[in-house]
Amino acid sequence: MSERHPIIAITGSSGAGTTSVTRTFENIFRREKVAAAVIEGDSFHRYDRKEMKLKAAEAEKQGNQHFSHFGPDNNLFPELAELFRSYGQTGNGKRRKYLHDPEEAAPYKQEPGTFTPWELLPDNTDLLFYEGLHGAVVTPEVNIAQHPDLLIGVVPVINLEWIQKLWRDKSKRGYSTEAVTDTILRRMPDYVNYICPQFAHTHVNFQRVPTVDTSNPFIARDIPAPDESMVVIRFANPKGIDFQYLLNMINDSFMSRANTIVIPGGKMELAMQLIFTPFVWRMMERKKKNAP
Repeated sequence: MSERHPIIAITGSSGAGTTSVTRTFENIFRREKVAAAVIEGDSFHRYDRKEMKLKAAEAEKQGNQHFSHFGPDNNLFPELAELFRSYGQTGNGKRRKYLHDPEEAAPYKQEPGTFTPWELLPDNTDLLFYEGLHGAVVTPEVNIAQHPDLLIGVVPVINLEWIQKLWRDKSKRGYSTEAVTDTILRRMPDYVNYICPQFAHTHVNFQRVPTVDTSNPFIARDIPAPDESMVVIRFANPKGIDFQYLLNMINDSFMSRANTIVIPGGKMELAMQLIFTPFVWRMMERKKKNAP
């Protein structure tokens, strides 16, 4: 952790909704005039799209049915840990971008599914902001979770997570239900071993719980709307959190435990604004106090 060069990390599985949380933070950064160095977790995958398909085919031939993007073999965990360490100490480090689609790839004159070259972060950023799969990973070799000053987990209940992934991959990426289901099954061991354990290290977890039937996510026709869900917000350390203020500001919210508040799903962005804007203020105040 670093007072001069703070780090915020959003971590969650594919389809969990981390992108929506990122949009909320972008609004906070814009309003508070915070210059953030943004890191996408996909850029720390080991293989590009074509390489990953080849490696997956090779693994399947060798009897490995659980080759996935979730585990250490297919990610650059040491490099991500080094970026966090370097930024915390110096305010700089190396990053690259993963180009998801033709629109992202066009300015770089590269194919979609490839990485840009490694480059140094911009100078004089206020903080580092990471969003991806592995912001709180801890393995025998690396401890990424020790570096962020604010770690946020986004963890819908599993059926809702699968519905969101199925909808995204089918509607935006053209995959069949069978292909997405196969991906979910292949990832399960790494999900259990490398995704779930992260949420024991996060400072705040957001878990969306649907209030409609999601018992068979593989036949769901749409994603439950925000107003068809509740959000469980758990603070690892509730000291300093003004729960009464949050209860007053968010209608129909309630406390379920001493460190947990439950809110209507449609109020999730409001809750994030109320909770995290003061966090960002404090980070910037400490940064100024510790400036050389």
